Amino acid sequence: MTTTATVAAFDLDGTLTEGGSVFEWLGHVAGHRQTYLAATRLAIPLVIGGLRSGPYADRAKERLFRALLTGRSEADVTDESRLFAHAHLEAKIRPLTHDRLRWHLGQGHDVVIVSASPELYVRVVAEEVRAHGALGTRLAVDPLGQLSGGYLGHNCRGEEKMRRLDEWIRARHGDAAVTIYAYGNSRGDRRMLRGATFPFDVGHLGALGALRHFPRLREAVPTDEPPA
Repeated sequence: MTTTATVAAFDLDGTLTEGGSVFEWLGHVAGHRQTYLAATRLAIPLVIGGLRSGPYADRAKERLFRALLTGRSEADVTDESRLFAHAHLEAKIRPLTHDRLRWHLGQGHDVVIVSASPELYVRVVAEEVRAHGALGTRLAVDPLGQLSGGYLGHNCRGEEKMRRLDEWIRARHGDAAVTIYAYGNSRGDRRMLRGATFPFDVGHLGALGALRHFPRLREAVPTDEPPA
């Protein structure tokens, strides 16, 4: 089958931007003091989730969301998330990966942000960098338009990240063969990178990082097609 399209998938936290964004976002929408207190109460599951990753991390993150977001208006949180995303992107964007993203756009490739962060603000980031799509963790909303604090579906990491990306690609390109570039920085991105034609590690740890077996973006020439 002839390849008809190219897709470039970028993780957000630690890849397109420096560091994490979820705690900063929660502090913005729920208050920094409330976020600190909730994180303190959930310190043990959050630490275990950070160390063990996988379902442990997913459940700990959802517990924090429930503690801080339950009953909040989706419309209000969406508005606050837009303000947060603009400020966060301006302060934390990484020139290396942003340049790579713009290169893909210049080549006419489809660009999509794929993140475990809430899709409420991943969409705004995607708009700002002119990406064609945004995939993130979706939050459940009740019939009154209030957040339940839980996920709608699954946390968008690991297998779910690749599943969502595949779904997005099929929606745009059907069954056509697609070349996939993928950029990530942590073990939550491993499945997406394994599913890519051209995977790249953009983390700071290099040989010590979870993606050390993948090519490093710093070793690629941004204007050249990476070797197969």
